[in-house]
Amino acid sequence: MAASMRLLVRRVIRLSHRNVNVTAAGLPGRSGCCWAPSSCRCFSDAAGDKSTHFGFETVSESEKAKKVYKVFENVAQKYDVMNDAMSLGIHRVWKDMLLHVMHPQPGVRLLDVAGGTGDIAFRFLEYVRSQQERQKRRAARSMQTPSWQDISNNYSTEDEDGPQESTAVVCDINKEMLKVGKQKADSMGISAGLSWVVGDAEELPFDDDQFDIYTIAFGIRNVTHIDQALQEAQRVLKPGGRFMCLEFSKVTNPVLARLYDTYSFQMIPVLGEVIAGDWKSYQYLVESIRKFPDQEEFKGMIEDAGFYCVRYYNLTGGVVALHSGFKL
Repeated sequence: MAASMRLLVRRVIRLSHRNVNVTAAGLPGRSGCCWAPSSCRCFSDAAGDKSTHFGFETVSESEKAKKVYKVFENVAQKYDVMNDAMSLGIHRVWKDMLLHVMHPQPGVRLLDVAGGTGDIAFRFLEYVRSQQERQKRRAARSMQTPSWQDISNNYSTEDEDGPQESTAVVCDINKEMLKVGKQKADSMGISAGLSWVVGDAEELPFDDDQFDIYTIAFGIRNVTHIDQALQEAQRVLKPGGRFMCLEFSKVTNPVLARLYDTYSFQMIPVLGEVIAGDWKSYQYLVESIRKFPDQEEFKGMIEDAGFYCVRYYNLTGGVVALHSGFKL
């Protein structure tokens, strides 16, 4: 109930700001922007639907949301194949690297946003399970010849001090993507500690300070208001919680950059047509990569949202960057 009321209040505030002129006279570089980051977004027009980009196309913000939804509705059943085509199969290694850097411990709670197919959540639960087994083996080795007092103490504290269950919440605005993720979870026999929620990255349906880790992999570039999504990540994380984002970025090696540009613009749409009969969706996905901020600019956006100790790791020469920050 509290989450629903908070969501309603935020929507009312945003609607009220759409009909009000806001100026910031004398503030360099941000004229026409609202300076209350938790309640409104920057805008240049007093009313009406602002324009934004959908790949290389200029569209209204409301139109972009519909178009992005349609893209992922179209590619949901072929999403894994799409990732293979766009990354030459290396996306699996990138996601494994995300978990390696995250290094989650038993008992933590994960929110994976725009993660409808469950790839990050599945890896998270498997990683935590392996950590639990490693801890059990370590404890067993240290108790190979226990005294009767050690055994008694172990039984008396087993229930009280046992590790809490780790949970993963997958949140995605697209129902078709969530459907694919649930099907994969069923086929893999994964159910414990896993839940699925329909939700918008810009208006998450959760209370404040709920999660230990927030992840978004290859999803934030499709959000209309990236700054708002980052603020929502800040809000739902617990103090000390970690924000992690895996996203296509700016290739740092000039030779690799030329090869990747040639492959992505010329081959990926063709593969999209061959694999899924949908070149247009794949063309948008390629263009959306080029419109996304580079590593340093996105790092600044994460810091502006209130995160600390922000850094990024370039993977495969900057084809992808892994961004990380903490909520204090």
